[in-house]
Amino acid sequence: MKRFAATFLSVLFLAVPALAGASVAQAQEGARLRVDLAGLSPRVITSSTTSLTVTGTVTNTGDRRIAKPQVRLQVGDRATTERGVGDVLSGAVVKDNPLTEFTPVADVLEPGQSAPLNLTVPLTGPRADRFARPGVYPLLVNVNGTPEFGGPARLGAVSMLMPVLAGPGRQAGGRTGTPPSMTLLWPLTGNVPHVYAAPYGGPVVLADDRLAAELSGDGRLNALVTSASAAVRNNSNLGKSMCFALDPDLLATVDAMTRGYLVHTDAGNVDGKGAEAAKTWLSELRTLVGGRCVVALPFADADLDALTRIRPGDTGLVARAATGAATIQELTDVTPQTGVLWPDGTPSASVLTALTEAGVRTLLTDVGKLAPAAAGGGVTVQGSTVRVQPTDSLISAAMTGVPTVPGSVTVPATTERAIGGQNGLGALAFRAGLGLAAGQQRPDHLLVAPPRRWDAAPEEFTTYLQQVGDFLTAGLVTATPLPTLLAAVPATSGSVGDGGPAPATGVGADVVATLAGLDVKATGLASAMQLDPTKRVKPDDVVEPIRLAELRGASTAWRGLPADAATTNAQAELTAISGRVTVSQPKQTIALASGNSPLPVYVSNDLPVGINARFALDNNTGLRPEEAKDWFFPASGGKNYFLPVEALRAGRFSVDVSLRTPTGTPLGSSARFELTSTEYGAITIIATVAAGVALLLLASRRIYRRVKDARAGRDVVA
Repeated sequence: MKRFAATFLSVLFLAVPALAGASVAQAQEGARLRVDLAGLSPRVITSSTTSLTVTGTVTNTGDRRIAKPQVRLQVGDRATTERGVGDVLSGAVVKDNPLTEFTPVADVLEPGQSAPLNLTVPLTGPRADRFARPGVYPLLVNVNGTPEFGGPARLGAVSMLMPVLAGPGRQAGGRTGTPPSMTLLWPLTGNVPHVYAAPYGGPVVLADDRLAAELSGDGRLNALVTSASAAVRNNSNLGKSMCFALDPDLLATVDAMTRGYLVHTDAGNVDGKGAEAAKTWLSELRTLVGGRCVVALPFADADLDALTRIRPGDTGLVARAATGAATIQELTDVTPQTGVLWPDGTPSASVLTALTEAGVRTLLTDVGKLAPAAAGGGVTVQGSTVRVQPTDSLISAAMTGVPTVPGSVTVPATTERAIGGQNGLGALAFRAGLGLAAGQQRPDHLLVAPPRRWDAAPEEFTTYLQQVGDFLTAGLVTATPLPTLLAAVPATSGSVGDGGPAPATGVGADVVATLAGLDVKATGLASAMQLDPTKRVKPDDVVEPIRLAELRGASTAWRGLPADAATTNAQAELTAISGRVTVSQPKQTIALASGNSPLPVYVSNDLPVGINARFALDNNTGLRPEEAKDWFFPASGGKNYFLPVEALRAGRFSVDVSLRTPTGTPLGSSARFELTSTEYGAITIIATVAAGVALLLLASRRIYRRVKDARAGRDVVA
């Protein structure tokens, strides 16, 4: 009994913390009610603001019925530190200071059911006093309810930043000091690389036709261009501050679409439908950026650190990713800022070396991994000639919705797609010094970098740009063109930190390994090719689609997506090129007239270059080929080649014939040859003769013994 009691208490002792941990884990799994905000008006509170309106929907995402869901707005204390802003962005609980009483959303929400949310709060009387002082305030949409088998609790919430330039009905307070200058980057890059295959000399094939939708109507890329076009027309000061960041891969893909393209499907390639949309978008982009500041993104927004791991010790891929300015100039008629690149993440030492060799002199990037970090000014990286111009990490985090931001507590993020722009406005206002406590220093310059693939409703882009323009008009910030900013001498120097992106955010090791293997095969292909004097096509040009596909495979856009999606393009490009050198499948059985008859093999080379390759015979138990040697196959042609072989047996058998480059890269697919042989090979004949001689010797020995035994018997009888 004592042993039983001890065992029981031990189990109970272990179980109690486990149950407590399960409760904590359940609490951290996420809200039972999802709050999707559709509207917030106004986006910034001023002296003329009379009310605050929030609209959206509330959805039951749990597996239990929710009774009496109700919502109210809460406002927290004005943020006075960067950490306070970061806590709001990270989803920290806002002080329980209600602006409204709880308002019913619905009587009951069944699992999966939604209900509209619509609140309008008059900002008069005591409510106006909540925003009495200029600053940035946390605003919380708080939804409570009673789940089945549970008690009343907060089941969903969304927190955001609300800038207040002046309290409702109050005069704007005088801001002291010189406002910081601001430059706004406006990125234009695809949500993911869309190219499935773009073989040399062939039409581009897209993995799907989603890019056509992005370029037209309410598509994201179209909205980014149209909203920016309207904003710079209406506010020249905003246009002065903007610099457009373009992805060379996106521009090249859209340009290829204008000439007609194909879309890959499981049933085969079909014609794409977005050629006209591509023409219109590219034309509107040229109009937008004409005469304005443009900077280059890496090709396909590739992870530069991953490129150094795909081809260790070789800077070729990094250089290729960093030299897309010529493509941008060709397709937009605008010369990007010379030697300026905006990569994702902070570059490692090896990347900096490669970029220096590629002619890059200035990087726009987060300097969180550089020491010391600069507060708005440029940084010269020690041991190199590269200048790093820091983007504002707090504003970027606010718009991206990352789990943690500088100075914040580590709390899972609750940033919604619809409020990224609102939080960006709040963070910008705070960094500009709105409501800054006495004695705190604000930066001299703010380089604002929205998410590279910012995904929001079209009207959100328009609203954001309009409000940033209003900040400029109100004197909260002043406009500074990027070239003017980069003309200033760097404020300090610093050393590279740990280098490269964190493992959780970088390109996965499995993707890097696959791309590295494909790169080796591509190198083998290029080394086997020879320039044809009539075609004048360089082997490197033929293999270039694989190199570009490697850059697309290393794109930061693939983070969080299946690894095979990232490498599909590179696999398809390699297959498309190697598949143009083929061994034809014979239409009938080939009869070998003798034991050493050559095997006729028809090889077609559809490439514009000659290529060296070797025949490989598999499943060849009936044949013995001669020792492998290099054969040369001229460009754009085909003919029979007679492969010396030796039949090892008579009868009917098959053999698989394929081609490989001298480095082992497969070409095309193998062809099955059905053969018949009526003659014995030398080995078979020798074996047969040897067997016959052995049989003759054994028979002679038997006859000799019988004769000997017979004679011995006669002698005994006599």
